[in-house]
Amino acid sequence: MRPVLVLVHSPSVGPSTWQPVAERLTDLGHRVRVPSLLDVGAGGPPFWPRAASAVRDGLAGIPADHPVVLVAHSNAGLFLPAVRAELDHPVASSVFVDAALPARTGPTPVAPPELLDFLRPLAVDGTLPRWTDWWDEADVAPMFPGPDPALRRRITEEQPRLPLSYYEQHVPVPEGWDDHPCSYLLFGPPYEDTAEDARERGWRTALLPGEHLHQTVDPEGTARLLLELSGNSGASEAERP
Repeated sequence: MRPVLVLVHSPSVGPSTWQPVAERLTDLGHRVRVPSLLDVGAGGPPFWPRAASAVRDGLAGIPADHPVVLVAHSNAGLFLPAVRAELDHPVASSVFVDAALPARTGPTPVAPPELLDFLRPLAVDGTLPRWTDWWDEADVAPMFPGPDPALRRRITEEQPRLPLSYYEQHVPVPEGWDDHPCSYLLFGPPYEDTAEDARERGWRTALLPGEHLHQTVDPEGTARLLLELSGNSGASEAERP
């Protein structure tokens, strides 16, 4: 039974960041779901239960005994243990894509102290600007595919304005959540140390050089490596950085 690929976007952006990859995987004959986490920041903390519930709700109509592959980008990686605990579906594998990793033990902070120091002055009445508005245009532009301004516009416009308290939360890490194959797909800085952590945990890793939203720039290459890392392609072993 071929698993359903569940592409989980960072709550800092939106599901359009996965849409090009979802279309490519669908063209290859795979079943794909892209749950929306755009409402995770609604209401007060804790926020992580809403992330887990959004993924569960995104699998409506998929029989409970049907396996899934969880694919998380960016800080969605921190929620994968909580997501897995919420699902009735068996998780065949998990792939972290240029993503933060859950702590090995104990709750995981969503943002390290240095990022919180950067974010606090940006907040107005406790609410942050959109993620792409944190940075200069020179930093943002290379992350998007040049020939498709419509995709950049769609990704930019759907971004939520999250409360600062979202980044101040700690996400629980249920013991034994990683008792299934896990892997890591690295795009590049600043996630090299995170990819090294994944290697030290014994996970397969692969490198697809690019910026943080490289899945929108090279959906074909991203789809290929997701299938390879999750064991759904029959391809040769992933290259290692």
